[in-house]
Amino acid sequence: MWVYVDHFNGEALTASWEVLGAAKMVASKLDAVVLALVFGHDVGGLSQEALHYGADEVILCDDPTMSDSRVEACAALLSKLASDACPAVILAPGTTRGSDVTAMISIDLETSAVVDGIGLNVDDGVVHVTRPVYAGKLHSTVSAPRALPQLITLRPRAFPKPNRLTNASGEINNVAPVLAENEIMVKITNYDTVVGQVSLTDASIIVSGGRGVGGPDGFEPIRHLAKALGGATGASRAAVDAGWIPYEHQVGQTGKTVSPDLYIACGISGAIQHQAGMRTSKVIVAINKDQDAPIFRLANYGIVGDLFKVVPALTQEFTKRLGK
Repeated sequence: MWVYVDHFNGEALTASWEVLGAAKMVASKLDAVVLALVFGHDVGGLSQEALHYGADEVILCDDPTMSDSRVEACAALLSKLASDACPAVILAPGTTRGSDVTAMISIDLETSAVVDGIGLNVDDGVVHVTRPVYAGKLHSTVSAPRALPQLITLRPRAFPKPNRLTNASGEINNVAPVLAENEIMVKITNYDTVVGQVSLTDASIIVSGGRGVGGPDGFEPIRHLAKALGGATGASRAAVDAGWIPYEHQVGQTGKTVSPDLYIACGISGAIQHQAGMRTSKVIVAINKDQDAPIFRLANYGIVGDLFKVVPALTQEFTKRLGK
């Protein structure tokens, strides 16, 4: 069983370790070993971390052509390795890069891919994947017993992050890339860095605003509450389309799919497209003046009221209780 480790500049995304933990659970039922795939440049430390998070072995490609996790280089190498070794299962986090690599190797290997998994089970040697369908209203169990390898991506935060092992050992096998630099069309020139914001994908708490915030300034109380809770700021598509907040904050079918421990929806009516991106949240709190808003049917807790009164009051109380 193979696990593709997604990272940024040698620092693994938490979702990669979540997938590694899920792989260990599946491997125990298949009597298989877990092999981590670490591709990048100057990522020797990351290969050691993979062992500490449960990998039995590591395949390491440490080369300048693999820098920036460019999908062409990573997918080409993974396709070759999989063609030669024929693993039964390849798991990857459902991040942008993980999903891109999985899509490309599914074409190269002429096999199917099951994406956005939120549950795994093994029956008679076949991995069954539970994934949301119909905008998250239902769960479907999917398997591909005749398609080898079985390609599966898992939704970030759908599985727990495993404990880091203090003492860990395993074989690290170095491999060479299959594409030269002049064969890779995509070149990364620079990155725009946003400081002081919590990633929506990794956040355990998200406070989102919708059309009810009324404008760009209406997101200020949303941001203050998110900061008090140590969470991230999200938004509905309506707020993003109106230009009130950048797209990277959008939660929903055409934005990011999130699964935080706590999701607070402020002034969001709860269109099905938005629900598709957040309905797997552990606890959902809705704040809206309209008591008939669809979001209340999904929420664990609902507050019917003016968000401009309720949200500052919550911020004040959380700040006092949390000592911030």
